[in-house]
Amino acid sequence: MHTGLRRIAVAAAAATLAVGLAACGSAKQSTGSSGSSGSANQAVKIGLLLPESKTTRYEQFDRPLIEAKIKSLVPDAQIDYYNANQDATQQQTQVDTALTKGDQVLILDAVDSKAIQSSVQKAHDAGVKVIAYDRLAQGPVDAYVSFDNHKVGELQGAALVEAVGDKAGSGQIIMINGSPTDPNAADFKAGAHSAIDGKLKIGKEYDTPQWDPNTANQEAAAAITAIGAPNVVGVYSANDGMAAGIATALKAANLSVPLTGQDAQLDAVQRILAGTQTMSIYKPYKPEADAAGEMAVQFAQGKSLGASLKPTTSTNGSGAQVDSLLIAPTVLTKDNIKSTVIADGLYTAQQICTPDYAAACQAAGIQ
Repeated sequence: MHTGLRRIAVAAAAATLAVGLAACGSAKQSTGSSGSSGSANQAVKIGLLLPESKTTRYEQFDRPLIEAKIKSLVPDAQIDYYNANQDATQQQTQVDTALTKGDQVLILDAVDSKAIQSSVQKAHDAGVKVIAYDRLAQGPVDAYVSFDNHKVGELQGAALVEAVGDKAGSGQIIMINGSPTDPNAADFKAGAHSAIDGKLKIGKEYDTPQWDPNTANQEAAAAITAIGAPNVVGVYSANDGMAAGIATALKAANLSVPLTGQDAQLDAVQRILAGTQTMSIYKPYKPEADAAGEMAVQFAQGKSLGASLKPTTSTNGSGAQVDSLLIAPTVLTKDNIKSTVIADGLYTAQQICTPDYAAACQAAGIQ
């Protein structure tokens, strides 16, 4: 593993987000505010729309962190929360509900970046700001905060190439990518291919609807059968949820080969310690969530974003240029669990080191 990649500083990302908000006083709440952006003496009303709950991060981390940031800036802010349960039509209805409630800003993590375009346009026409969170929606989006998703895929692919090592010429890998409706999945896939192509032979490749772990399990099992278990030398999984399903398929086939992931889910950290998953991508949720909360408050108070919240631009699927903040990801391996997810307070050693993983934790220096 490239040590330089392991040491991408989370602190640097957090520092990038530092922005002077001393002038952002608490707003008095009013039930009669309109959907247009308000001034600092109006109620702050923000809609938070997350895509699903199968991936543990959204309910466990993103929602509470975003809400806490907004409340730290404006204690009496009204936050209307919605989870679309991976249903694009339901999310469109939820946007309509948020607009009807008079939310001034929407923090939107789209289920389907293309399908949500008409809802983004509707919000724009109503004078409501839209912040694309983690996934870049189509339409007239006002700001975007996420990670460098092409880099995520590149790091995953490079890690797989390194882990396969000298077995590269003796077999094939399986690639299990994310949902075709998620623009991030396309970036992860492109980044992974940039590191893998020409170095590893791809036997089977899938784009997995809704990032579904059960579907990933079935895809992996089918690929193992088609390629032949002795010929499989590694598996690219775009995230940890699917890696769980893939790991089950590998175990059923009595295969122990490198397996990638993303999101640093607790079960993935444990698989990394146990040796059934090679790596994950740690994307510290707090800097991303804090940035979204700061953006939302500034927009709700009728302000323009500070320069530190929009250091670059991104082009979405409909061709719009969007002010963006992209945070650097970190490769997570057995060697840096203690200095990343534990040091940052994502998990405690006790949460990770359950009885089944106690010996692996001790071997890794995690007590």
